[in-house]
Amino acid sequence: MPTPTMRAIRLHEFGGPEVLRHEEVPVPEPGPGEVLVRVHAIGVNPPDWYARGGMPDVPPELKPPFDLPLIPGTDVSGVVEAVAPDVNGFTAGEEVIGLLRFPAALQGGAYAEYVTAPASDLARKPASVDHVHAAGLPMSGLTAWQFLIELGHDHPSPFQAARHRPMRLDSETTVLVNGAAGGVGHLALQLAKWKGARVIAVASGAHETFLRELGADQFIDYTKERPEEVARDVDLVLDAVGGPGSRRFLHTLRRGGALYPVYFGEFDEDENKKLGVTVTATQVRSNGPQLAELGRLVDAGTVRVAIDSTFALADARAAHERAARGHIQGKIVLTVPENS
Repeated sequence: MPTPTMRAIRLHEFGGPEVLRHEEVPVPEPGPGEVLVRVHAIGVNPPDWYARGGMPDVPPELKPPFDLPLIPGTDVSGVVEAVAPDVNGFTAGEEVIGLLRFPAALQGGAYAEYVTAPASDLARKPASVDHVHAAGLPMSGLTAWQFLIELGHDHPSPFQAARHRPMRLDSETTVLVNGAAGGVGHLALQLAKWKGARVIAVASGAHETFLRELGADQFIDYTKERPEEVARDVDLVLDAVGGPGSRRFLHTLRRGGALYPVYFGEFDEDENKKLGVTVTATQVRSNGPQLAELGRLVDAGTVRVAIDSTFALADARAAHERAARGHIQGKIVLTVPENS
């Protein structure tokens, strides 16, 4: 009997968007504890292009294993096709979403018509949204959740020894979100508002209306003024941009405040102590139960996923080129044609 095949995007070498190949490959089979998902949409995330490039700037000890050729992608929305005999939580025909096998592997296999997924990484798809919007939720939503609401695991951060403990958010809290229009940023803004916090959104001016509609109380256009010179007495900065420039936000914080850089940068512990602030980060991890909580917030209308643009799976190269241009509003999503 011939082996079933599917279309998928694979890497045979590391490089730019041009190394993404649309090919025919065997349909994977679910192993113990796994579910086979018929993919309808795939969220595009920074780790996808880190994997595509081979992560040349990451120390070898922090790199997950790479086996070429690989199918990238971790965020899916789709329908359960089959389940392993030991899986009890899902049945064929159910709509599901998931962040797959992260951070253990960057080749989650999501850029494909079918993917196997640990059942523990999945949650039921929010019924109120389509697959495109649902696919934009997992990695960005879980990043915002684990930084701001509940870490939900005991794994040490690869970035620092200090354990990340989310600050309690309420009506007395002011949160500044840098990069507020992006995938993590626009969801973090909404989660902070859900907890009652006052939110300052930092982005370019083109995103002001969008972010105020999501609930931003104050908007700073970083192309016109420097947020670190405008904002003061902030309780918490979630820097969804992060990296080397993150340190500039330290002086916006009150004593006792905290800075959470999503992409960790260089910080001086002595400076942090002198200012009376803490800097902690974590690495997002797959978590089905947390994703289910996020899905309930989507169904309640408390959180919405914004879509920057969509591309067919075969056009994954164009999606990565869009990501490289930056200034993204919400999420980039790949779609899998129904009749493929």
